[in-house]
Amino acid sequence: MPEYSRYLALGDSQTEGLWDGDDTTGVRGWADRSAEHLAATNPVVAYANLAVRGLRAHQIRETQLDAALALKPDIATVVAGMYDLIRPSYDADAVTADLEVMFKALRESGAVVATCTFPDVGRIAPLAKPLRGRVIDLNERIRRLARQYDVHVLDAEPHAAVTDARIWASDRLHANSLGHQRIAAGMAEAVGLPGFDDAWTRPLPPAAPQRLHDRMIVETRWLAGFFGPWIVRRVRGRSSADGRVAKRPELAPVDVAPGFDTGLA
Repeated sequence: MPEYSRYLALGDSQTEGLWDGDDTTGVRGWADRSAEHLAATNPVVAYANLAVRGLRAHQIRETQLDAALALKPDIATVVAGMYDLIRPSYDADAVTADLEVMFKALRESGAVVATCTFPDVGRIAPLAKPLRGRVIDLNERIRRLARQYDVHVLDAEPHAAVTDARIWASDRLHANSLGHQRIAAGMAEAVGLPGFDDAWTRPLPPAAPQRLHDRMIVETRWLAGFFGPWIVRRVRGRSSADGRVAKRPELAPVDVAPGFDTGLA
């Protein structure tokens, strides 16, 4: 197995690490955890994270790809498209083209590249079921590009465990800390890091049944607390990316967090 020494993460809020930590203490996320997995095999690995929340695929390509190539990674992760997919103006062909440009450029630079498919959002947030067809189509496009450019894929869509509400934050769009642990473990398996297998796909212990009344309360809170404000921002032409910069724009040594684990015990 190659001993990676320069890891670059490109993407949006999921790669930035939202809901795994906070903006006061610092967000962590699956990419930081992936860097720690790489550091376990090579302690001198350096890591940069160019991801910024709220960015669409073309914005990730325009603002992160050249910077990533300049840092000469030997391994890179690219996750993009979710912020496109949830918009009424979604253009599947445009997102595919942006992903292809990033995959092709990074692979031609000599980097190993990994990406992921997206889970069935309708099982995470029932009100998002109308987006299911888009998700399935985008995932197939990602798989096709991955085959074409020899990109490793964490294929989340087929596994029911990744739609368990207990690994998702209350906004239903981002993983929580447990979810980020599972994504990092899945990425480690995808690129063949030693000690990782399909444990990230295994179900959590059975949850207590939830009454219909309680489910309705959860859905109502989601509409009021997350979906409603998101619509307001769109109407006002605002984005969560406004004023944001990458949290880790330069390669730097990886500090393994205290109590670091894969979250799969």
